[in-house]
Amino acid sequence: MKKLIIFLGLWLSFSLSAQTKQYNSVKELPDYAVLRTKMKLDDVYTKADTPAEFPGGMETFKREFSEKMDVIDVKSKKINTRVYLIVEKTGYVRYVTALGDDPKHSKAAEIAVRRLFVKWKPATIKGEPVRFLYTFPLTLKKF
Repeated sequence: MKKLIIFLGLWLSFSLSAQTKQYNSVKELPDYAVLRTKMKLDDVYTKADTPAEFPGGMETFKREFSEKMDVIDVKSKKINTRVYLIVEKTGYVRYVTALGDDPKHSKAAEIAVRRLFVKWKPATIKGEPVRFLYTFPLTLKKF
């Protein structure tokens, strides 16, 4: 029952709005100093004519992500995490990093994204595929 409540809390409070704030470059990201040590950020775009798209759209991504996310035991009532992933020109996700209040939650979020091994529609600029950095907030609330 406890796992079900935590899962429902995750599902109901999962706020996913990729690219909530538009950044002109990766250097403007609030976590840039950490990201540059964990991800290859060369030639990565945060804006594109057509952003990368998960098969079935972001609602499908949201549902599948929540299904893949492990239920973890957390002490806090609320945990904030920001997930970053790079969709390569080929459409595959190569780098995934999650940063937040709780290291266990961040690691679980990274693993959930990696478990979604599917080909995205790559982002394009002037019709050409580009490496694209997606970022989304993830909030876990215990009820």
